[in-house]
Amino acid sequence: MTDYPADGPIPVDALPDDLAAAPGLTVLDVRDQGEWDLGHAPGAVHLPLPDLPVRFEEIDLDDQVYVICRGGGRSEQAVRYLETVGIEAAVVDGGMIAWASVGRPVVRPDGSEGTV
Repeated sequence: MTDYPADGPIPVDALPDDLAAAPGLTVLDVRDQGEWDLGHAPGAVHLPLPDLPVRFEEIDLDDQVYVICRGGGRSEQAVRYLETVGIEAAVVDGGMIAWASVGRPVVRPDGSEGTV
């Protein structure tokens, strides 16, 4: 894993497969509840984009924060918002579509195999 990219999003292959086992790293999934329930990256933290302004304080400021959504649009909005409240973050390039397309695990809340 690398630090924040200086010039843009981080590619999915730069993140570990097991996010929960990566100390100092938070992957923030900003998709809605229905998308999350269909499938998400194991170890990601769910914080839907509309909830971000009232829940951003739940983010560990000591972690490197990477934001993921389905394809990238909401992640960019989230990163821009987080910057306004002093949280440095980067977009995961291609979102969950890219995550799943390179064979990364996708799970449902019960741990079973999920979809994007």
